Amino acid sequence: MSIDDAVDVQDSDDDAGSKARRAVSKKSVEDPAGTSGSENSEAETAEPETGETSAPETEPSGVEPVLDDIAAAASTDPEPGSRRDLTMVRRVAIAAWVVFMVVEVALNGLAFDRTQLIVLLCLGMLAATIGRRKAISVIIDWLPFALILVLYDWTRDVARIVDMPTQWHLAPDVDHALFGVNPTVWLQEHLKGASPPWWEVITSVVYMSYFIVPYAAAAVLWLRDRSAWRRYAACFVATTFLALVGYTLVPAAPPWAAARCTAEQVVDHPREPMCMTNEAGAPGGGVLGDVTPTQPGAAPYVERISARGWNVLNIHAASTLVEVGQGKANLVAAIPSLHAGLTMLLALFMWPRVKALGKTLFMGYALAMAFTLVYTAEHYVFDILLGWGLAAFVIVVANLVDKYWLIPRKQRREAAEAQTEVGAEAEVTAPR
Repeated sequence: MSIDDAVDVQDSDDDAGSKARRAVSKKSVEDPAGTSGSENSEAETAEPETGETSAPETEPSGVEPVLDDIAAAASTDPEPGSRRDLTMVRRVAIAAWVVFMVVEVALNGLAFDRTQLIVLLCLGMLAATIGRRKAISVIIDWLPFALILVLYDWTRDVARIVDMPTQWHLAPDVDHALFGVNPTVWLQEHLKGASPPWWEVITSVVYMSYFIVPYAAAAVLWLRDRSAWRRYAACFVATTFLALVGYTLVPAAPPWAAARCTAEQVVDHPREPMCMTNEAGAPGGGVLGDVTPTQPGAAPYVERISARGWNVLNIHAASTLVEVGQGKANLVAAIPSLHAGLTMLLALFMWPRVKALGKTLFMGYALAMAFTLVYTAEHYVFDILLGWGLAAFVIVVANLVDKYWLIPRKQRREAAEAQTEVGAEAEVTAPR
């Protein structure tokens, strides 16, 4: 028995089916000979005594079948066995959602606002659940998840209120101790050109995908297995808020900021000094030191280049959108890297649930994100290792909770139900 099967989080549809089965089982206990069942069956199949011949219900005329299908699609049918076949309605709804998304992206671009993205995904899930699952389950599951993440958005800048000293040297010193050089400096020295090469399109797409992929994966997981989705959502929220604690207590400047400020300018551990607004690097490479590019024309300092790959495709709106979003974010929330943490969380969570190709893709995605973050000067390797460690910690704790609390609780409940059923059956069959 897998962990997900043992965890006590079943779909409401499954609960309804279980209730129906228990009702049938109870009826069979009360009537072991099956007499009342046969009598009911005969009564149900008997012809009406009015003498009038009614039209077969399977062949309605006019627009009634279409109206019935639409009405059934909007209902929250609790009994899977009585559902109409709404395959065509579901396909039309999904197609309409796809068309809507294409128009939305063409007019307004990709949705990088978390709330807007979740709303759009919920519309798609509502379409995909027609005839398969209660429509209200989308709201029941996703509304608390969305509200918790909104709470995170409201509190992620609490470090400004706490006013903890910002770390400018911690991460670069650790990186230099690990590698003998600063990885961001080394990568930009050897790979960065005066203009973005074609492969920076990949790094820009990978960086931007962080704002979509974890949520899209959650939507797919919800459609396939709600119990697994609930565990993923819990891990997602835990990772997010633990990261919030990290960069609230230890605010730290990312590499691109350290390249714009000298050691003298940040000696008092300021949060957002004026030097961070300089587009050009500080003399001597700032806190990161000298940069000697090998590509002709490349800037001799570390740059923030996570969005410039879009210029290769002449999609300047995407580059501008990313830069605007970056400007609104907490600029010193580098320890740990939530980009690295959530992508590794996705890889670790999906690892036991997918085959070899899936394992390769999810883990490859986490590694590609790590390279992108270091090369584009968004994070140090130290930040990424802490993000990976946070994701691993959350997964381990989730598994321990399953093993020592949820699974035993599930087993005790099943044992109690079985004992109750045995007692009820013994009482019914006992001689009087």
